[in-house]
Amino acid sequence: MTFDPEQLGQSKADLAETLRTLRKRANRTQVWLAQRCNISQTKLSNLETGRITPNLIDVELILRALDAPMELVAEVTALARLANTEWQGKRASWRRGLEKRQAELAGLEAEAKTLRYFLPAMVTGLLATPEYIRASLGHTPVDISKTVARKLERQAILYDTTKRFTFLLTEQAVRWPVVPRAAMAIQIDRLVSLSHLPNVHIGTIPLDAAASRGPMNTFTVYDQRLVTVETFTGRMVFQDVRDIAEHLEVFDLYERHACFGEEARSVLREWAASYRS
Repeated sequence: MTFDPEQLGQSKADLAETLRTLRKRANRTQVWLAQRCNISQTKLSNLETGRITPNLIDVELILRALDAPMELVAEVTALARLANTEWQGKRASWRRGLEKRQAELAGLEAEAKTLRYFLPAMVTGLLATPEYIRASLGHTPVDISKTVARKLERQAILYDTTKRFTFLLTEQAVRWPVVPRAAMAIQIDRLVSLSHLPNVHIGTIPLDAAASRGPMNTFTVYDQRLVTVETFTGRMVFQDVRDIAEHLEVFDLYERHACFGEEARSVLREWAASYRS
């Protein structure tokens, strides 16, 4: 199934209708199907009306219970993956106000206990200095003052010791000159400082690290329930367990190539010194 951002909202309704139609064609009641799938009749009703978006496990259980043909299984499974994907365009975010996006991110961070950030290109707002944040938002066609303030407020979450943060930054992400040289040195110093927090693990991946996959996208994994992937024009949100598992696998690959602790701090200090020289 070809991805089209405009299809994402409609795909949830299409999936609900498809599941309802399949059950009726099989001449099965909701009570019968719910029992076969070991779910409540209320949940099945919500799946068929679109109140709840089914995950792939729900869909596979239903298709198996209804003895759906293989070609139909492939089609409905693809539809389910699409229904569990959300597209958030940057232009829409600009219209809504970037500070509202910051509130959404704060909500995700508050709910999650284990947060993993893969940063191949730039430093993320949670780790950034005010000058770096303001410079990174310079391309947005809106007033960024509220967004800068909100990003700085979000940084307080790093001091919540009930949460575990792991940030993987490539050498390019750390050294890309978003701000003048002196400010870049201060930004790198901040990474060194934050790496001392007991629940914050900052890993650096030097350019000479021989990873088998090239870094492609910035992404964040919240526990094992949701992934956000950044692009130039927006972000995608994946809730499909298979997509989450694949991103965790990619994260694990790069984590094995990263330096942590005093080794990472030594590398960061060298990079900061290069901007001061």
